[in-house]
Amino acid sequence: MPKPTKSLPRIGAHTPTSGGMAKRSLGYAETIKAEVIQVFASNPRGWAMPEPNPAADEDFKIKAAAMDVTTYVHAPFLINLGSPTEGTYKNSLASTAYSLKRGKEIGALGVVIHTGSAVDEGHVANAWKQIHEGMMPILNALPEDGPSLLLEPTAGQGQSLVKKLDDLENYLKALEYHPKVGICLDTCHVFAAGHDIAKKGGMTETLDLLVQIAGAERFQLVHANDSMDVCGALKDRHQNLGDGYIGLDAFKEMLQHPAIANAPLILETPGEEPEHGKEVALLKKLRG
Repeated sequence: MPKPTKSLPRIGAHTPTSGGMAKRSLGYAETIKAEVIQVFASNPRGWAMPEPNPAADEDFKIKAAAMDVTTYVHAPFLINLGSPTEGTYKNSLASTAYSLKRGKEIGALGVVIHTGSAVDEGHVANAWKQIHEGMMPILNALPEDGPSLLLEPTAGQGQSLVKKLDDLENYLKALEYHPKVGICLDTCHVFAAGHDIAKKGGMTETLDLLVQIAGAERFQLVHANDSMDVCGALKDRHQNLGDGYIGLDAFKEMLQHPAIANAPLILETPGEEPEHGKEVALLKKLRG
């Protein structure tokens, strides 16, 4: 596959793993002409942590390298490091550590976790404390050549710990601005949370804010999704690019921003190969 120039981000999609990552995920990548993929390394809606298959992992890494496809892992959706429920918190720490380990084993560049919720308004201060206490040992144990932990702000509903991008500062402080911590920006989430990336200049304004808060070097991944709902709706409902309330101009504006150079775009939109193939081609055209 053609490799994008160093100044341009890679473009791809979240891929299925049923049938094996080497066969299904990379076959999917080849069909849609993806330069980057995202996978689940375990059941995204459960706490199970399957034993790895070293031979299958090695096969995947060899084939991905031969295709020049880079990989990211999305950790389970159940993870909530800010939860007031002890069982959920402990499972979240274990699942995050497991996902980072699996990321290393398959050669992933980053592992995405949702920033989560304090659930109860009175638990917010404790949430930051437990995130710090639980995550610092995990982060400090990460190997230099292992994946980064990528924080993905959610759609701002309820007692979200990151309601808007400004709140990322609290998360980074809780993690002591650890060098292995980066940011994954989901365009649907940030729009739902109230950042109007659909208006002219809105995407530039939002990315400038992200860089101001976290630094350009921490902006490491984009989930490129349109939105079924209006700005500020606090609803996480992804739509195909150009078919939602964000629109294509926002993605064109994003691809012109200097901070996007090292942040690949991964689709999490409805559909499979036919839809994603068209959207990958569309983003490549916007990328120029």
